[in-house]
Amino acid sequence: MKILISCDMEGISGVVAWEQTEPGSGEYERCQALMTGDVNAAIRGAFDGGADEVLVADGHSYGRNLLLEELDPRVCLNVGVDKPLAIVEGIQDEVAAVIFIGYHSRIGTRNGLLCHTWSGATADLQLNEVPVGEIGLSAGVCGHFDAPVIMISADDTACAEARDLLGQLETVAVKRALGRQSAECLPLETARGMIYEAAVRAVIRLKAGNPPAPYRPKTPVRISLRFMRPGKVGLAELIPGTKVRDGRRIEYTARDMLDTFKVFRAYDILANSE
Repeated sequence: MKILISCDMEGISGVVAWEQTEPGSGEYERCQALMTGDVNAAIRGAFDGGADEVLVADGHSYGRNLLLEELDPRVCLNVGVDKPLAIVEGIQDEVAAVIFIGYHSRIGTRNGLLCHTWSGATADLQLNEVPVGEIGLSAGVCGHFDAPVIMISADDTACAEARDLLGQLETVAVKRALGRQSAECLPLETARGMIYEAAVRAVIRLKAGNPPAPYRPKTPVRISLRFMRPGKVGLAELIPGTKVRDGRRIEYTARDMLDTFKVFRAYDILANSE
């Protein structure tokens, strides 16, 4: 039984500010260690819960954040910026279930700590008229491969978003959001103990045949999003099938969640172009 651990940085224990997540800043290297510690706790829990194999996908920014020399030696790490499935790379390789570590809430979430969606250049992403962020987008790709998301660690707003969208997965709120760049953080030992225990429970539930259902939006998938900057809809029209609704909003109908993920990433690249 293979478990994929998909990880981001904004929802990691102790991370509360944008500059902490950016390479070259004074705190980034410290936050790499924090991220590696949270992921290691989930790895230990997954194995102790009964996983035979654990694969990790580094999904933050350029995908080069986790410290391989400090990562649990039992796992392989998917790392780098151009991974085909980005934050859930490896899901296509017979994964039984997925654990999200360090995720964050979608852009516009009230008190959502470091909330955004992908690069932050798009907003109001909807799949079949259901608002989603990276939690829903990533979970939908996992569901395409019949893999449920069985656990998430994040701040409390992202945990609530995951429960509302994905059902009764295991959740660990390692911090309570007080604003977009402030939070009440648990002690590291406490947070990592909770991550470990939740991962054990999640995998035991999976083995017992009682995981949450995979997240599978009805197909075809209707995508709607808004560009944060004006003037991008003309570029978006270069993608066949794009429908322009106004000066910032576009829509697209995708065959399935795999196509949805690819098309969204293309729109996001266009949104960041000069």
